[in-house]
Amino acid sequence: MGLFSFIKNAGKKLGIGGDDDAPDVEAVKKELASHDLGTDKVDVAVEGDKVVLTGVVKDQSAFEKAVVAVGNTLGISKVEAAELKVADGAAAPAPAKEPVFYTVKKGDNLWKIAEAQYGKGKGAKNTVIFEANKPMLTHPDKIYPGQVLRIPALDQA
Repeated sequence: MGLFSFIKNAGKKLGIGGDDDAPDVEAVKKELASHDLGTDKVDVAVEGDKVVLTGVVKDQSAFEKAVVAVGNTLGISKVEAAELKVADGAAAPAPAKEPVFYTVKKGDNLWKIAEAQYGKGKGAKNTVIFEANKPMLTHPDKIYPGQVLRIPALDQA
């Protein structure tokens, strides 16, 4: 666990480079900070088309959102977060749990994704997926192929 794959030519464009150019480290830091996820103790490094996140986040949700926020950036194909720890009120930060991510395909919507992830007849749980991906998602209909979404367990909506 700790290395997550993304589609390099899908995502939000940061900076002024070409479509395949990875954004610079300052642009990635600014994008991560813009979501106000509680990642002020996170260090960011860019190695080619890979972002490396280290440090401590406040909880599992912040860990997953940080990975998705930087991974859904044009020019980034991998996010390494093996050294990104979760505080969760413990005396010492602990490694994060294995998250569940879903890469959006052409024709997908949150209802279809909810049914695929949670089971037939559970499309109404699409709101759980939408809420879990805020603030990166601003509207339930604004998802795109190649975008990676967090899929939370239903008991921890």
